[in-house]
Amino acid sequence: MSHTMQWRSLWRLGLLALMLAFGLALSQGALAQADPEGEAAFAVPAVDADTWRQVRSGEVDSTYRDSRFDSTYNLVNASGETWRQWRNRWISPYGLIVIGGMIAVITLFYLVVGRKKLDEPRTGRKLLRWSALERSLHWTVATLFILLALSGLNLLYGKHVFYPLLGADAWGAMISASKLVHNYLGPIFGILLVILLVKLFVHNLPKKHDLEWFAKGGGLVGKGHPDAGFANAGEKVWYWLLATAGLAVIISGFVLDFPNYGQGRDTMQWANIVHGIGALGLTAVALGHIYIGTLGTEGSLEGMTTGYVDETWAKEHHNLWYEEVKESAVPEEQIAQAKGASGDSSPQSSA
Repeated sequence: MSHTMQWRSLWRLGLLALMLAFGLALSQGALAQADPEGEAAFAVPAVDADTWRQVRSGEVDSTYRDSRFDSTYNLVNASGETWRQWRNRWISPYGLIVIGGMIAVITLFYLVVGRKKLDEPRTGRKLLRWSALERSLHWTVATLFILLALSGLNLLYGKHVFYPLLGADAWGAMISASKLVHNYLGPIFGILLVILLVKLFVHNLPKKHDLEWFAKGGGLVGKGHPDAGFANAGEKVWYWLLATAGLAVIISGFVLDFPNYGQGRDTMQWANIVHGIGALGLTAVALGHIYIGTLGTEGSLEGMTTGYVDETWAKEHHNLWYEEVKESAVPEEQIAQAKGASGDSSPQSSA
C-alpha cells in the first residue's frame, strides 16, 4: 500500500472518530435536556450549595442562565415561584370562597326576604327605558361575560372537578376549548364593554341622593323608596366596578393574550395576578347583579327584554327619572299594535 493510501485511511479514521465524539457530546446534551437533574448538571457543572445560592439570588450572569436558546433568565426564577404561591395559595382558594359566599348570600336572601314585588298594581302604561341598540349591546356583553367567566373558572378550577370525573381525554378537550373561547372572545368583550360604558356614562355620574339610597339599603331599611334617577346608586356601583376593575381585567387580558409585544415574563406574571383577582371579584358581584335584575325584582327583566317598563315600576324604583319622562308613557296595547304593524316593539324612537 502506498503512503498516499495510508494517509487517506488514517484521515478517514480520524474523521470518523471526530464525528463519533461529536455525536456523543450531542447525545449527552439531549439527555441533559430531557432530565431536569441532568439539565442542571449540564448547564451548571459542579453544582454545590454556594452555586445554588447565587442562582437563587436573582443575579443574571452567563454562567447561571438556563439552557434555552438566547435566554436571559436564571436557571431558577424566584419571581416565578412567587407568582405560583400567589396563584395557588391566595387567588385560587379565596376566589372560590368569594364566589361561593356570594351564592350562599343570594340564596339566603331569597329564602328570607323573597322576591321584591311591586307595592302598587301595574297601570298598563309603559315607558321606554332601553333602546334596541342598548339592549343588543347589553345582552351581547352579558353573554360574553358569562362565557368568559365559565371558561375562566374551568381553567382555574376545572382540573379538580372534571379531570377525575371525565378522564384525561375529555378533560383535555374541555380545557383546550375553554382556552380558545377565553382567548378569542376576551378582546371582543373588552371592546364592546368600553362602548357600553361610554354609552351609559352620563346616567351613572354620582349624585347627592345616592347617599340616601345607600343609607336606606336600596329600600330595605325604613319606609318608602329612596330617590333614584335613571340609575340608582347600586347600579352605579356596578357600573364603576366595570369601569375600574373591569378595565383592569381587560388590559391585563390583552397583555396575556398578545405576549409578542415585548412584555417579559415578570410582566406576564403580574398581569395574570391582576386578571385573576379582578375577574373573580367581578364574577362574584355579577351574580348579585344577575339576581336583582331577574328573579330578585319584579319588572326589572322585562325592561331589558322589551325595552319598556310599567309606570308603577318606574315610580317605585326610579322616581326622579319617572318625573322626567312620565308624559311619554303609552298604553301597552299601543305598543302591541305597533309591534304587529311594523315588527318593532317600539312606537317611539329607539335612538
